[in-house]
Amino acid sequence: MRCDEVISLIPGMVDGEASANVAVERHLQTCLRCQAEMARYRRLLRTLAMLRTRYVEPNPGLLGETLAALTDAAERSATRTLPSGRRLAYAGAIGGTAVAAGATAALLIARSRRRALRLAS
Repeated sequence: MRCDEVISLIPGMVDGEASANVAVERHLQTCLRCQAEMARYRRLLRTLAMLRTRYVEPNPGLLGETLAALTDAAERSATRTLPSGRRLAYAGAIGGTAVAAGATAALLIARSRRRALRLAS
């Protein structure tokens, strides 16, 4: 057997879901790579089992600190999305200038048409 085939069978063998046939057993007895893989898998299962029984007590103020940090982050995000006073003033000045320039241009065009009509008559 090849290592790739045996390595795919190791989780089932360690979990007890699959039994090893003679060829797999022989390969495991002679292949150091597969033996190491089996040892890593067993160690992983032991560590996971330890984590199931371990309970970590959170700090008493952790919930309050987390909620405060979330609130601060939300406020910072909201203030970044709103235009600042200076930006708003610049935008208003530019908009006002554009409106005034447009009104002036419309007025000058209207006057020049009136003159052209007076000259034509």
